[in-house]
Amino acid sequence: MRVIDWGVLGYTVPQSGAFYGLPWTMGMLGAVDVAGPTISQACSTGVACVAAAAAEIECERARVALVITADRVSNGPQIYYPNPPNEGTTEDWVQSNFAHDPLSRGSMLETAERVAYQWKIETSEQNDITLRRYEQYLDATANEAAFLRRFMSLPFAVPNEEHCDTVATLTGDEGIYPTTRETLARLAPVITGGTVTRGGQTHPADGNAGMIVCRADLARELARDSAIAVDIVGFGTARERVGFMPAAPVPATRRVLERSGLRISDISAIKSHNPFIVNDIVFARELDADVMKMNNFGCSLIWGHPQGPTALRCLIELIEELVLRGGGYGLFQGCAAGDTAMAAVIKVH
Repeated sequence: MRVIDWGVLGYTVPQSGAFYGLPWTMGMLGAVDVAGPTISQACSTGVACVAAAAAEIECERARVALVITADRVSNGPQIYYPNPPNEGTTEDWVQSNFAHDPLSRGSMLETAERVAYQWKIETSEQNDITLRRYEQYLDATANEAAFLRRFMSLPFAVPNEEHCDTVATLTGDEGIYPTTRETLARLAPVITGGTVTRGGQTHPADGNAGMIVCRADLARELARDSAIAVDIVGFGTARERVGFMPAAPVPATRRVLERSGLRISDISAIKSHNPFIVNDIVFARELDADVMKMNNFGCSLIWGHPQGPTALRCLIELIEELVLRGGGYGLFQGCAAGDTAMAAVIKVH
């Protein structure tokens, strides 16, 4: 921890004591002299944290930055907002925001249906790509979860609150259910008259992910394998029309590709945060990408959506896939609340 001189914490679901953010987190790690911001940018939080760390390094305000993202979506608070002299209001931090965008006044599911209608995406096509995403995730669990073990400490002993005993052991992702073509075909759209079923959308999850961002010369010293170099090429942020959230990664990707001087054909691997499978279908159609070759080894549609860490895990998986490929450019893209999106290009060589 002594080499770390800056940190950033990302989360979207506040927990007890979250007001103290990054300083509390670094203090628990023993790095009591390290400061930095706490970022909450909905589903883009993970990549936003990496962008903040990269900017800090680029501006020479830090040498080694620790990025930490964590969310307990299962422990979303119930909040009461006083409004004297009138009666106050309450909010379920997680479920209320899933169900109601204060600007569009619609739910996230409604944005998926709006996009499906605009691009004429039927349930059958959604089921085909969903099944493909599940098959890709099975590749990550093959050979005793060999791909997952590249970046996860498995098996992981879960300690009790006193950290003196083990209460459970994790051998991989939890909450994953077998997916078959027949099962998907039996599911009815969640909204009557719509197209999106429960099979074509992700599920809330808990999780955490971390990453070190530093100068290239220090990366060689800190890396487990100094022969592998990972460069951050650029970022893109964009916003779609109100109520069209799943389409937002398209302009964000166009922006980062233009800034990076690249074309989609230059990209070796694509990873997306896809809360709805319509995200991937629209992206592939608009960017002329092969939807069947995106998201190798899994995606948030299958392993779940812990929100803050989601994009960061996608970036980590993207790096590992590029390493297995022998290098190349990788693209992450994903939507976020408020019809926004972030995209990032990295290079492994």
